[in-house]
Amino acid sequence: MNGFRGLILGAALAGLLGAPAGAQEFTMKFGTASVNDPQTAFMKLYKDDLEKRSGGRIKVELYLQSQLGAIPRQIEGVQLGSIEAMIVPVDFFVGIDPRFGVFSTPMLFRDEVHAQAVIQDPDLQKAFFGLAEPKGLTGIGTLNLGVANYAGRAPLLRLADFKGKKLRINGTALERAKMSRMGATGIPMALSEVSPALSQGTIDGTISIMSVFVSFKMNDLVKTVTVTNDSMIGSIAVVSRSWLAKLPPELRAAVAASGEAVQPELRRAISEFNDKQNDEWIKLGGLVHKLPAEDIAAMKALLGDTGDEVTKDQPAVREMLTRVRAAAAKY
Repeated sequence: MNGFRGLILGAALAGLLGAPAGAQEFTMKFGTASVNDPQTAFMKLYKDDLEKRSGGRIKVELYLQSQLGAIPRQIEGVQLGSIEAMIVPVDFFVGIDPRFGVFSTPMLFRDEVHAQAVIQDPDLQKAFFGLAEPKGLTGIGTLNLGVANYAGRAPLLRLADFKGKKLRINGTALERAKMSRMGATGIPMALSEVSPALSQGTIDGTISIMSVFVSFKMNDLVKTVTVTNDSMIGSIAVVSRSWLAKLPPELRAAVAASGEAVQPELRRAISEFNDKQNDEWIKLGGLVHKLPAEDIAAMKALLGDTGDEVTKDQPAVREMLTRVRAAAAKY
């Protein structure tokens, strides 16, 4: 078995056939809003590793597609300790610290591989984890999910087609500013609400990685996915600090070690998986469209200084953006 799908299946089989010995003492409910994407692959690999590493003392239960509630409710649950862990695009944490939003700065990365290297840079990862700690969250992993693509109920074929549109975003100030510069309005919305909103016409379109369009079978709602490569969607996995405090030291160490252990394996497979998602979308009857070269050039000129403009009056956010840019320059 090769690639991302092999990782998912392999992890699942390992969980079934290689159940660790020992008595279960703790349960980790691990939630996310997505399915069949890099986040769920992280969860499955993490489950397999932690259950083995803990000798069966920690059982990891996976809850996909917002089974534990919409993303804001899951964040609250992890902070309170009613949910032990979650993985979600880092943008959704801007409500607890606006510095989490800098990864959505447009024109920050060359491509997916570059973004993956940057978000897993050890110093930068440590900085993001440091933002989470005071909010009752302990980081265990980061990853780049892929390119933030656009899709509308009416196809977005030219840059001018964005004008007047209401497009779902994760909710950062940088996303709002980007949409405004393109003549559109960014509407913050949890992933579980997107398909109903598209169906009802509450929004005209959405931004997401290709695997979300595929796994949620949005081909009945949007036909054309438009690729611009102007920004990426990063993700962070966190564990409840109040739950961690209940664990003995060796199990707390295992929780952290498993997060670190699965990231290199996942990193190697994400690019291959994302490359295949365009084909999967086409199999569903969808279309993949790239903006014309002149529109891409115009978009770069339009969005190039968005990060500087949005953060000019927010010293802490500007400092975090500077750190991300410094990490990007290393790769």
